[in-house]
Amino acid sequence: MTDKVAIHRLETGVPGLDLLLGGGLPECSFNLIAGSPGSGKTTLAHQIMFALAKPDRRALYFTVLGEPPLKMLRYQQQFTFFDVDKVNGSIRFVNLADEALHGDFDRILGRIQREIETDSPALVVVDSFRSVMLSARNESDGAVALQHFVQQLGMYLTSWQATTFLVGEYELSVSETNPVLTVADGLIWLTQHVYRESMVRKIEVKKMRGQRTLPGLHTFRINDDGVDVFPRAIIGAGIPPERPVDGGRRALKRLSLGVPRLDTMLGGGLPEGYSLLVAGPAGSGKTILATHFLAEGVRQGERGVIAAFEKNPSQSQNPVLDQLVRAGDVGVIDTRSLDLSIDVTLNDLSHMIRRLQAKRVVIDSLSGYELALAPTDSANFRDSLYRMVAVLTSMGVTVLMTSELEDRYTDLRFSPHGTAFLTDAIIVQRYIEVESRLKRIMAVVKVRGSAHSDELHLFEITGEGIVIGEPLAEYQGLLSGQPAMRAMKRPTGRGGGTKR
Repeated sequence: MTDKVAIHRLETGVPGLDLLLGGGLPECSFNLIAGSPGSGKTTLAHQIMFALAKPDRRALYFTVLGEPPLKMLRYQQQFTFFDVDKVNGSIRFVNLADEALHGDFDRILGRIQREIETDSPALVVVDSFRSVMLSARNESDGAVALQHFVQQLGMYLTSWQATTFLVGEYELSVSETNPVLTVADGLIWLTQHVYRESMVRKIEVKKMRGQRTLPGLHTFRINDDGVDVFPRAIIGAGIPPERPVDGGRRALKRLSLGVPRLDTMLGGGLPEGYSLLVAGPAGSGKTILATHFLAEGVRQGERGVIAAFEKNPSQSQNPVLDQLVRAGDVGVIDTRSLDLSIDVTLNDLSHMIRRLQAKRVVIDSLSGYELALAPTDSANFRDSLYRMVAVLTSMGVTVLMTSELEDRYTDLRFSPHGTAFLTDAIIVQRYIEVESRLKRIMAVVKVRGSAHSDELHLFEITGEGIVIGEPLAEYQGLLSGQPAMRAMKRPTGRGGGTKR
């Protein structure tokens, strides 16, 4: 039995791309970088080339009928990955415009061979390869000649043991009949579109021979450093095991939400590592409860992170939360600036959680979260939410999410999207009418695997935060819109709230 041939993988220098490729770029592979105009193909090719090129790993960059190398370099040198010392040293640029204009594949192939034999490169880039294909359309036997040319070029470059990239503009509709795709070992596809005045860019590794790639569309950005890829979070082995019910061998560690009476209603606090949904209409106190949750964590020595899909804490007129942020005890992800992608949001959340060693996370709110998603993510909102909750809880953090509901007085609903089943615990807030005045009530709907109170409680929002009153058992018919039998007492008691 013969040993397997080990394929050396090259680090691309593009954040997140190696994970998509299955560990890096196979050395001596023949790859295609394709996509629409302006999607970042040339930038990606340059970023990989500048990361890999060095004196003992030289690179050749061929340009074909596209912009002149000097013009191209003028713009590429604006990125931080550009190293001017490598130009005409470890990296050399060759213009194939004269050969390509004649549509003579033999001349193009001959020039490429001569340059490679002269320079002995380990990396070769041909940009834009689509120009060669357009030349082939003008010939009666262009398609046959092109396929023969691609096969000859692929075999030649592979035999030379060079890692090769063909850069071109292709349409997905013609990809199945494209001869280039048959020969290519790897296929990286870039797309872009404008949504809500933001540019949404996606990358997909459609093919990479001999490697287990990360499937699906993934978000990427183009910033001052070049291309930055945000791999789509895949739920796998990191998900915690099933939680035992009360009385099981492993006791559930409980976390305080910072409101003592609410902790009692939850059965002793929120189990660590759970996801909690706090649902209620506008102004019912969801964000204030989330602030209690984060502040109590800081008091217990646990830092937190908040993803603000609506208002930044500095703009929310929430002095407690603003103080926690200013002190560095709570990190903020301002998701309104994250280009409408769950991949970017999860990436930034994960990095901040690790950096702060945070134990508590707040998502405020799911309503704003849905609005912030790109069309592909918004159409699969429940899938996006499921991935987000599973990824965060697999990191060992406890998650509190808020969700705005339209209050209908006689309706008990927990989520506008049918997502309540995705969470481990639910607290619902709502308004009721008592003697021509609106009052707030709160109830614990579920705590998975744990006993909890099912009573409705009046609560108020005071200068000290949330203060919870007594149960409403004596007010039968109140939720159906019937008038109260007697005036309600203002909720009081030292156990009802928590001082700050």
